[in-house]
Amino acid sequence: MPKEQQPDEPHPAGAAQPPVQEPQPSATGPQPATETGRSAAQPPAAQPKRKGAGRNLPAAIGVGVALGGAVLASLFVWIPAFLALVVAAVIVGIWEMARAVGVHKARPPLVPLLAGGPCMVVLAWFGGADVLPLGLLATLLVMLVWRFAGGARDYQRDVTAGALIAVYVPFLGAFAALLAHPGKGVSDGAVRVLVTILAVVLSDTGGYATGVFLGKHPMAPSVSPAKSWEGFAGSIVWTGAGSAVALPLLLSGAVWWHGAIFGIAVSIASVLGDLGESLIKRDLGVKDMSNLLPGHGGLMDRLDSVLLALPTAYAVLAFLVPPS
Repeated sequence: MPKEQQPDEPHPAGAAQPPVQEPQPSATGPQPATETGRSAAQPPAAQPKRKGAGRNLPAAIGVGVALGGAVLASLFVWIPAFLALVVAAVIVGIWEMARAVGVHKARPPLVPLLAGGPCMVVLAWFGGADVLPLGLLATLLVMLVWRFAGGARDYQRDVTAGALIAVYVPFLGAFAALLAHPGKGVSDGAVRVLVTILAVVLSDTGGYATGVFLGKHPMAPSVSPAKSWEGFAGSIVWTGAGSAVALPLLLSGAVWWHGAIFGIAVSIASVLGDLGESLIKRDLGVKDMSNLLPGHGGLMDRLDSVLLALPTAYAVLAFLVPPS
């Protein structure tokens, strides 16, 4: 078989020139060429699926380790630094929530929230649980008056969004200060925060692992399709068992059944907190509260399981294992 003539080779003299092939019109008109020269009418070749889609796992692990290390260092090296961390987290959380509700054109009074949120945390730290509701009430009143300047248009929408943020972020977050500094002369505040964080981690990890292997019945498919009743049961079992071991080892005066009750209560609150934030995000139509933390989304996306767990842990520990 003769060798095929290459396009850039000259034809021998006298050789018959191949007929020029005119482009045939397409039934659908001329087709634009792609970057590779393939007509858009031709289906592209199957591309292999890219691995690693989704979250940036190395970044997520690095950020998680850094945040956990900062919390532990502040608790056990210099406890006032923990107050600063809680205040910073509240400020960031308020900003993220205000930004998220802005998707639906709500404009919560940001200045009263950014001022009142840290005040709630500081009041809880120095004044205890008795004065925390006063901080919330003052924040709400100032917010209502502050919004007068914006006129009547959308007033109800804006102050309702502001009230949600005030309760959800600084009020619940202030219970971290109450756990760490529940009264004068208290020596185990750092441990109380530690066992609460440990319970939330056990709940998240146990629920995820159980749901992956055993999950069959969706818990709330319209809110969080990945959650299953089997995973919820796994969260409770893992957290109850882990806390039954951890509390007697870490907290003076606690026995195993104190830890079991504590773990079950915190696990339920943690799952409900996670579902609550998922509900808010679905209502707003956002995937993450922000992109502040690489691999995680926003800070509120990491605090969703913690915020409702904090007052639950504070109440259960205050009843079962009073501060020493």
